[in-house]
Amino acid sequence: MVKVALFVRLEAKPGKEEDVETFLKGGLPLVMDEPATTAWFGIRLGPSTFGIFDAFPDDTGRQAHLSGKVAAALMSKTEELFSSPPVIEKIDVLAAKLPE
Repeated sequence: MVKVALFVRLEAKPGKEEDVETFLKGGLPLVMDEPATTAWFGIRLGPSTFGIFDAFPDDTGRQAHLSGKVAAALMSKTEELFSSPPVIEKIDVLAAKLPE
């Protein structure tokens, strides 16, 4: 069961929307190597607004993800792709339905 999550809001620089989409799609193989990342979604919220939602069984898994390859890649691309730094919100999951 997942108990904690992250929501990261990303605002693309003008003209960088396709690059952000490509970046998010490229993050999937990286999180496949993270056993504590139970669910991971790269999402588009609007024309230039994107996000990442991911869920974990506990805070140890969440912290491991924040110290992992996806977070490092995100921070290395911040100045190039985003009009402002990513907004990272820690979330407590109250209920969830996941595949078994």
